[in-house]
Amino acid sequence: MYIHQGQIIGVMAKPSPTHAGIAVLVDLGQRIRAIREKQGLSQESIALASGIDRSYFGGIERGEHNVAAVNLEKIAIALGISLKDLFKK
Repeated sequence: MYIHQGQIIGVMAKPSPTHAGIAVLVDLGQRIRAIREKQGLSQESIALASGIDRSYFGGIERGEHNVAAVNLEKIAIALGISLKDLFKK
């Protein structure tokens, strides 16, 4: 459960039992984290800017979620990059 200023905001996102740890998701998450850290940004700031729950965003970076294309676009916009750049190695 996530509590902000005394109010329950949501429940912590659990890793996908089917998709957590799949290489492509882990690689994508590592790429997102590397870009974020290079820009000196926190998980919380990107999560807020993209409208994605911070714990869910952390799971994306750890390769625990089969993230939807819509959310990838939100993350790319929050990072100030193109979707294409998320997939560059």
